[in-house]
Amino acid sequence: MGRAFQNRKESMAKTADAKTKVYSKYGREIYVCAKSGGTDPSGNLTLRGLIERAKKDQVPSHVIDKALDKASGAGGEDFSPARYEGFGPGNCMVIVDCLTDNPNRTFGDVRGCFTKTKSKIGTPGSVSHMFDHSAIFVFKGEDEDAVLEALMEADVDVTDIENEDGRLTVFAPHTEYAKAKQALLDAFGEMEFDTDEIQFVPQTSTPVEGEDVAHLEKFLGMLNDLDDVQNVFHNAEFPENA
Repeated sequence: MGRAFQNRKESMAKTADAKTKVYSKYGREIYVCAKSGGTDPSGNLTLRGLIERAKKDQVPSHVIDKALDKASGAGGEDFSPARYEGFGPGNCMVIVDCLTDNPNRTFGDVRGCFTKTKSKIGTPGSVSHMFDHSAIFVFKGEDEDAVLEALMEADVDVTDIENEDGRLTVFAPHTEYAKAKQALLDAFGEMEFDTDEIQFVPQTSTPVEGEDVAHLEKFLGMLNDLDDVQNVFHNAEFPENA
């Protein structure tokens, strides 16, 4: 799978320049995760990973605590997931994951980003079949055989394990996220993950060159500026000097 899963992180780094928007996205995602799976991180591994990731991205504790407090109370916002797919500049494939309390507004906003950059929004499934929906864990280590054995003993359906520069990367189906993380913690104790999340990993990449590079960066920037957009995944391969 290589490092394709980092595409989204790199594009976010290029475009997400407002901390408040980052805080807002994390706050909303933590709220929804805690609301559906419980506010105790020890019993909700997805929430635990999300909070750890938020702290690494320097999200203040009060933002995290506020989201958890809202989730523990009755009522609150009624956010639901929404996913949009299509083709961006240079004909790269794009998946946009949202959390919204107004699907009509969100669809209109996302569609506007596509149309204003001469991109094409597609129907559900139009590009997602070319991505693997994967749980990804990256951590220090070199003994991939020991990791594979631990995961197999826990009956985790491992997709791939990569060993590079003293880091191991474990890929598993997104449905195996909690089981895979628990198996790693059980086998190796408390460990610090460089990456601990679920992403869409492209099966192929599309080189983007010339004017399409600037158009794509504008497109991704417009999407990431939308409050309802949580994650943008794509298979674009930027030039080395972009």
